[in-house]
Amino acid sequence: MLMLPGDSIENKNFNNIVSDIALLQSLGIRLVVVHGARRQIEKQLTDAKLQTEIVNGWRITTREQLPHVLSAIELTRLKLESAFSTGLPNSPLYGAKIRVRSGNFVTAMPIGVLDGVDYQLTGKVRSIDSEGVKQIIENGSIALVSPLGFSVSGEIFNVGFDDIAVETALAVNADKLIVYNDDGPIYDDAGKIYREMTLLKCEKFLVKHPKKSSNNTYFSLKACHKACDGGISRAHVISSNEDGALLKELFTRDGAGTMVYRDNYEAIRRARFEDVSGILNLLKPLEDEGILVRRSRELLEREIACFTVMEKDSVIIGCAALYPFSQANSGELACVAIHTDYRNGGRAKKLLTHLERQAQRLKMQHLFVLTTQAAHWFLEQGFIETVPSILPVERKALYNFQRKSKVFVKDLSSS
Repeated sequence: MLMLPGDSIENKNFNNIVSDIALLQSLGIRLVVVHGARRQIEKQLTDAKLQTEIVNGWRITTREQLPHVLSAIELTRLKLESAFSTGLPNSPLYGAKIRVRSGNFVTAMPIGVLDGVDYQLTGKVRSIDSEGVKQIIENGSIALVSPLGFSVSGEIFNVGFDDIAVETALAVNADKLIVYNDDGPIYDDAGKIYREMTLLKCEKFLVKHPKKSSNNTYFSLKACHKACDGGISRAHVISSNEDGALLKELFTRDGAGTMVYRDNYEAIRRARFEDVSGILNLLKPLEDEGILVRRSRELLEREIACFTVMEKDSVIIGCAALYPFSQANSGELACVAIHTDYRNGGRAKKLLTHLERQAQRLKMQHLFVLTTQAAHWFLEQGFIETVPSILPVERKALYNFQRKSKVFVKDLSSS
């Protein structure tokens, strides 16, 4: 699901945006594009010398203004269809044969009177013809949805394209919502780009920046928050000004914009056989530095049932192993590793907490760990330094005296 505001359609990078969308469609990705037309509507009304009023983010649409609103939206839709139809030999879409289909997918109703303000022919979504949208995308076309809705009595309403995009995404159970933002990247107070936002962090950002409610960033994040809160797992805000932002956001690990996600975006789960390569890649730098004991692929394949992984967007970014001792009601924590790009974010502690709960479910009373370089971190997590002789018999027999690992233990019975 793509949200393309009217500002982005007038952006100098527009042709590149169209090319990126067309490339996704050619790869078999099913796409719904909901376009806006705020800038185009404002120009039409200004040319017609008609005053317009926006209250709480909604344009009050009068009957006198409606023909101009419809004209602006129609011209914007035609511009999009024309862009997708470009097929000259020297154009990026040469031979692409992109099919675009529109329709009356949105049933709307009037916003009505709120706080004494009559919004007249400005409406909100009542329902989405999800089956109609699905038929188009399943037939290999792009579904193009304009910011209009139709009532059961035949009236036409000017509807916010963000409202339509979110409701359509929820209706068709979209994998994700991607919003183009003409304001550019989103920065935090320290001037760093927000790469990720949990649903809660996004909500706090919106509350903290009410004065920015008139810009595209606010509406972009508001749409992302509403989509994720409604059940969409991930929503993204990308800059209209950056060439290739859509492809970078989808096909690189850390993307190009800001992602809003539900809390289960980073998952911790038991390792599977197909995770072996990812775990080996994660462990190798630490093994090369001598921080971890080297493990062969064959050994890891045999021990994979003992491993737990932290996964981000189908990439293994963390792992740890829990080896049970059969006769001592205890276990060993080993191979705690976090990818270098994701350290110092509390992920190792989160992984440890998960393993401790797993150990408690297995009725383990003590958790041992052997380390040569991470002693202080384990002390901070409640482990106590002890001596190798306290290790369970089966583990003590394997202790490497040349490596001289320090031994730490944590009592789980009181946790």
